[in-house]
Amino acid sequence: MMTTTLRVLLVLVSVTTMFLMIRKIRQSKIQIESAVFWLVLSLVLVVFSIFPRVADFAAHCLGIYSTANFLFLFAIFVLIVKVFYMTIHISQLETRIKDLVQQMALEEKLRREESDEKE
Repeated sequence: MMTTTLRVLLVLVSVTTMFLMIRKIRQSKIQIESAVFWLVLSLVLVVFSIFPRVADFAAHCLGIYSTANFLFLFAIFVLIVKVFYMTIHISQLETRIKDLVQQMALEEKLRREESDEKE
């Protein structure tokens, strides 16, 4: 069973995360697609803290003795998945940047060759 302190902490952290994400979206400092992950995670944590039986049931189904341990395991797992997808996204962006730099270098070389031919 979750302690009251853990439940209150979960609600506070979740609501704060939601507030910050909505604020960043309004300020156009974060894309909506990126913020959706954090908003959904916050909602899940609010559900777990308001309805602790859901977290207790999930912990029991997974054979985890303590609900708090389940919540920490859940958070670690979700964040590892998030880091994995961010790594894929960063790798794709690095590839695109490399391709753009190579394209720009080729265009610059062509411009220089054209200007050398005119002289």
